[in-house]
Amino acid sequence: MARLSRRALAVLLTSAALAGCAGSSTPAATASRSPTAGPTATAAPTVWLCRPAMADNPCEGNLDATVVTRTGRSVERFVPARDPKIDCFYVYPTVSGAKTANAPRASAPEIVSTARAQAARFAATCRLFVPVYRQLTLNALLTGTYFDPKAQALAAADVRDAWRDYLAHDNHGRGVVLIGHSQGAMALTRLIREDIEPHPAVRRLLVSALLLGGRVTTAAGADAGGDFATIPACRRAAETGCVVAWSSFASRPPADAFFGVAPAGRDALCTDPGTLDREGPRLHPYLPSDRVPGKRPATAFVAYPGSITGTCRHSGAATWLQVSRVPGSAIPTPTQQLGSQWGLHTGDVSLALGDLVQIVRLQAAAWR
Repeated sequence: MARLSRRALAVLLTSAALAGCAGSSTPAATASRSPTAGPTATAAPTVWLCRPAMADNPCEGNLDATVVTRTGRSVERFVPARDPKIDCFYVYPTVSGAKTANAPRASAPEIVSTARAQAARFAATCRLFVPVYRQLTLNALLTGTYFDPKAQALAAADVRDAWRDYLAHDNHGRGVVLIGHSQGAMALTRLIREDIEPHPAVRRLLVSALLLGGRVTTAAGADAGGDFATIPACRRAAETGCVVAWSSFASRPPADAFFGVAPAGRDALCTDPGTLDREGPRLHPYLPSDRVPGKRPATAFVAYPGSITGTCRHSGAATWLQVSRVPGSAIPTPTQQLGSQWGLHTGDVSLALGDLVQIVRLQAAAWR
């Protein structure tokens, strides 16, 4: 990935993956230690940003949405699942503003707001686990140290250790959905390849993996054989043990795009959200209310059901989710703030968040 310009970095900092929900707080994250035993041992205490039964959980509370349609507004109350049968394990994208290549392993406002924006609403269908990890920072993108092998290994180790801690202490044979965006999706791709796919007992726990804006690839013309040898793309509603992935663009990605373009012999993976949630091409965006222009509502989110369309397209080396605003809808027109190379990267999750939650709901009902 090319080094970011300072202007692009400034935009990325302010957009922060469309994060920043109203009413979020930054309580101290909790740490837990896994005993050193077998393949689920961890090397250091896991720092949890969010987990079930956590005091002052920053991923809970004030998740209602103001629903905006052509005919008016209403408030949609968020109802968490009372006894969900599956779990969600979420890894957030590049949001840290730390001046080092790797972020501290500690909570920060930008992490809290991003987790709330992208992951908190999945609590409607699963128990949510969010580890803090020493991710590659926005400064690493700016300075070109993002791909330093030691820095990447440190971030990957934190995600792996948190996953093993979760398996050792919290899973108890439950199904789990992996959710990640951008750097988070890349970290989970590596985790699946190294710690899940080779181990049948662990792979059986995988309800699905939502890897958005993460450059997931398959063998050309196939549903697997790229980043994963056998784990396929999700192509049907309620299909489990598979991968949901896309990179969203407002127009065809250029040849030098950071996402949605694959090398020879591979395809960038794109799975149609409208097929997987049985709702068709019209998507259900949930945007953090402080990222919506105009008078800010009291709710944390603003929802615009059916306001945009999203369908997978393929042309040459590019495969992407084509996002278009429905004429006359109330949603602000999605723009490629970081330029054509990035596309609608900051909206990969938010522009289809309602669809993603519904996809997981259907998969949870089908999983055994």
